[in-house]
Amino acid sequence: MQSSKNIAVVGSGLVGSLLALYLQKAGHKVVVFDRRPDIRKVEFSGRSINLAMSNRGWKALREIGIEIEIKKIALPLDKRALHVSSQPLYFQPYGKKGEAIYSISRGVLNRKMIDLAEAEGVKFRFEEKVWDIDLANARLYTGESEKSEWKEYQYDLIFGADGAFSRVRHKMQRNSRFNYSQHFVDVGYKELTIDANPDGSHKLDNASFHIWPRGEFMLIAMPNLDGSFTCTLFLPFEGEVSFESLTTEAQADAFFETHFPDIKEEISNLKRDFFKNPTSSMVTIKCFPWTYWDKVALVGDSAHAIVPFYGQGMNAGFEDISVLFEKMKQHGDNWEQIFLEYQQERKPNADAIAELSCRNFLEMSSKTADPEFILRKKIEKRFGEKYPELWLPMYSRVTFSDKPYTEALAIGDWQRAVMDEVMEIPGIEEKWNSQKVEDKMLEIIKNNGST
Repeated sequence: MQSSKNIAVVGSGLVGSLLALYLQKAGHKVVVFDRRPDIRKVEFSGRSINLAMSNRGWKALREIGIEIEIKKIALPLDKRALHVSSQPLYFQPYGKKGEAIYSISRGVLNRKMIDLAEAEGVKFRFEEKVWDIDLANARLYTGESEKSEWKEYQYDLIFGADGAFSRVRHKMQRNSRFNYSQHFVDVGYKELTIDANPDGSHKLDNASFHIWPRGEFMLIAMPNLDGSFTCTLFLPFEGEVSFESLTTEAQADAFFETHFPDIKEEISNLKRDFFKNPTSSMVTIKCFPWTYWDKVALVGDSAHAIVPFYGQGMNAGFEDISVLFEKMKQHGDNWEQIFLEYQQERKPNADAIAELSCRNFLEMSSKTADPEFILRKKIEKRFGEKYPELWLPMYSRVTFSDKPYTEALAIGDWQRAVMDEVMEIPGIEEKWNSQKVEDKMLEIIKNNGST
């Protein structure tokens, strides 16, 4: 049992709302600050990428008793649908039968999480910007502007859940020996929409994560409960085919007709959103330490923002909370020990999923359309089904388990080396499902150590 504390959470996004709910249910008094208006009272911004909830996220929701409630606003996706140029639509199952990621609208989920936290007793202070933090004394200072009069709030603990450009982390960065890095990728993204059919049904398969891999760029689409799809166009900022090069409606028409001919009836909608919605950037942020004494801690994107190509940003943030609460159960009121072990366990895993997320853009945009990559996946799937104790695909380790991300990265590198050898077998295209190939994989695994 812990003594009740007065706790401030900065940031009312997904991770901040879930953390507030956990803390309130654990007997603490929680106030959430956010500089933005209440998301329940505003239109969505047009900057969203639909969320892919997987095992780690569901585990965190299950532990606090809201998994069933959240599944009501989610759609299970058990496969990729690959829209490869000049080829038939190809489906690629994600995992074993019954395994699926879940498509959820970020805005819809965030509204629901705030409702659930508020119902438990969490207080939300919207449109109140935090300008400064006294880390050593857990004090917050808020105000209308940097030069206006500030209000001072005293707490026992402060959690920074205020995103990639966290105000809480910014204050921590001024301390000696605080390590920080940020890296923007050269690809941006823009939210687009495929509307529902007149009868409310989906225009594409609604149990699939749709990908149009085009090498340097790609389009993805995830279904919503209302029959629409939230699409995301990932495109370089500059270059021959880029956001910079698409400035007129004629150019946008030609772009969508050339590269996405199978959804050309949607071009008017895609073009409308293309010019209406903002172009957003993507950043990887790494820092350490994540905590300050026994007073302040960072969670989610504030500590480890990643690019969205593995669908693990939210899941990794939710897993932060699961780990934090394991430590709270173990160490009671010893918050210094809780914070120490929390950051020591989570930091290597955050770095691992950051690396995996960067790599996965190449896989999604280029390799999913590559016949050799598709063949590799077929061989892996067949072998894994026959020898599950020897071979669990890296995607399944990341998405359908709660094993450490560090383990998934290390084993994934080992599996890639094994498959490189297998793909060198002469005539592999014809004999990929033969006993000879199976025996060769067993031999390589025996000689190189197994998982």
